[in-house]
Amino acid sequence: MDQRHTATDPELEEIRRTALDYIEGWYDGNTERMERSLHPNLAKRIVVPNGNYWAPGDRLDEMSALSLIQRTQRGPKPVNERRTEVTVLDRFENAASVRVDAHAWVDYLRVIKWNGRWVIVNMLWELRPETKAQSA
Repeated sequence: MDQRHTATDPELEEIRRTALDYIEGWYDGNTERMERSLHPNLAKRIVVPNGNYWAPGDRLDEMSALSLIQRTQRGPKPVNERRTEVTVLDRFENAASVRVDAHAWVDYLRVIKWNGRWVIVNMLWELRPETKAQSA
C-alpha cells in the first residue's frame, strides 16, 4: 500500500464503507445501499471457462449496476450464508482496489472517487471452489 495512506487515512474508511454498502446491501436486500455503492456504468464480470460445442472457449459474463440492483430486490439472504470480509488492497489518489470475501464468491472491486464520493466502477469476481462444485 502507498505509504502516504495509512490506517488513519479517512479515505480508507470511506472506501471500506462503500464496499460494505455493496455486500451488506446484497445480503440485506437493501437496494438503497447497493445503489449508493455503485457507479451507474458499473460492470461486474466473471470468466466462465470451458465453453461448449456452440460457443467454444471461455465466456465473459457481465452484470450492470441496474441488474445488480434488481437482483438485490429479491430480498435478504439467510444469516448463515453471509460473509463480509473487506480488505482495501491499495489506494492512490482517486482510485482504489478492494477485495471482498463473500460467502460464495470473492470480488475484486475497482473503486473511484466520483463527484466527491467513493463508488464501485468495476468488479471481477470468482465463485469459491465449493460453490462451483455445487452448481456443476
